[in-house]
Amino acid sequence: MLLKTSYVKLYSILGALAFAAVVQADEPVTPAIPSVSAGGVVIETIKEGFKGTEGPIGYSDGSLLFTETNENRIVRIAPDNTVSTFLENSNGANGLALNANGEIIAVQTLKPKVGIIYPPDKQKTFVESYESVAFQFPNDVVLDKSGGVYFTDIGTRPTKENTNPPASHPGVFYISPTGELKRIANDIDRPNGIQLSKDEKMLYVANTLGEYVLAYDIGADGLISNRRNFAKLDGWKIEDKVWSSGADGLAIDDSDRLYVASNSGIEVFSAKGDALGIISLPKKPQNIAFAGTDKKTLYAVGRGSAYKIPLLAQGFKGRAK
Repeated sequence: MLLKTSYVKLYSILGALAFAAVVQADEPVTPAIPSVSAGGVVIETIKEGFKGTEGPIGYSDGSLLFTETNENRIVRIAPDNTVSTFLENSNGANGLALNANGEIIAVQTLKPKVGIIYPPDKQKTFVESYESVAFQFPNDVVLDKSGGVYFTDIGTRPTKENTNPPASHPGVFYISPTGELKRIANDIDRPNGIQLSKDEKMLYVANTLGEYVLAYDIGADGLISNRRNFAKLDGWKIEDKVWSSGADGLAIDDSDRLYVASNSGIEVFSAKGDALGIISLPKKPQNIAFAGTDKKTLYAVGRGSAYKIPLLAQGFKGRAK
């Protein structure tokens, strides 16, 4: 009887260990990407159920800010994963950037415009139309060190419900430090995420409906030239009868590697555009950003969820994004 009891206990222990192994195996973990991520590190799900997840940036206190666009607010995630509201009534802020004065600049979607939204007493509109046509959906933004603002507007497209949408100017725009607005690209199918290289000599643009992340050379006047395919995306596939890479938010690390939120997860590329690996997530990411005091944590938000990914690589400290 004692022997039988021992066998029962042994089977129970083995069963518990097997169950624990299954649970652990089901947790998302990082792949081994040299100098980027150690293999097998657990990716934390901070919270689910957000309504609209976009525009993350590393904030000056080591926290992460991102926009809960459908709830018209900006959310803060503290280093200990505490979630709180940072700013209400954000005018549907989508992409965020932080300038040298600590002011938050946002592309805004309720009343489409670009400008400072925080602190409240510094709120200011930079632009809200181009050639007398209002912006339709300003999507993402990045600042250069001189104070110039690069942003995308995805414009409007016909839908089943609205076959004749209002006129719009989809493309990539630049606001110079003196406030002059120029459309610098209008030949992208679906301009979305936008990012600068460390030396600000190259501009990256995510084309959601394209197979490649695009790159441009930047001139002394902030304008761009020499469009080219920079990185081929694994996320390129048919969804809802449409070919799309799902390319969205972009981030760079201190070695100028480029991180791309796509249909496949977070795709990582070298400074030359070589594919290095893919960090898979439970849900498709929409946007990404390094944060934390050492900027060795990559955050991803998308489809109502927020994730925290410890990395070997360090984000570029020269910009909040």
